[in-house]
Amino acid sequence: MNRHLCPICGKGKLETTHETRRYGDGINVTLVNVPVRRCPVCGEELLVIPAIEELHRRIARDLARSAAKLGPAEIRFLRTYLGYSSANFADAMGVTPETVSRWESERAPQKMAAPAERLLRLMAFHGKPIESYGLAKTEVKERTSSPLRLKPAAEGWAAA
Repeated sequence: MNRHLCPICGKGKLETTHETRRYGDGINVTLVNVPVRRCPVCGEELLVIPAIEELHRRIARDLARSAAKLGPAEIRFLRTYLGYSSANFADAMGVTPETVSRWESERAPQKMAAPAERLLRLMAFHGKPIESYGLAKTEVKERTSSPLRLKPAAEGWAAA
């Protein structure tokens, strides 16, 4: 199959533009100047995300450094970034699976306690679950989310 033909209709030659797009499920991330391939025949759009592992690492570190209190979608993103199932995350954090579910619920969120949030931020910043280490004081303000704007760069992703 020709790589330049639409994978959906197989007829149109894909045209590439660079656009700004929202990214993620509920997290406030905007990707700037990312390739989008579009089929002129059927209209199919394919977002091309270069270095996706580096992108996720950058999002996790930026969320970990953020002064804003983590919201449900951000907690869920960091948990999955770290490779935890809900049950394993609950065990690692010393809470019940129901508590994790409430932390990640958009409908009836339960705020994550400051010590648990600091631990999650430290694990995310280091990019892996860590069994035990010292917790530095991390000042966390009330949720006032500020958008992340990222663009592809020569060595992965950079602030836009």
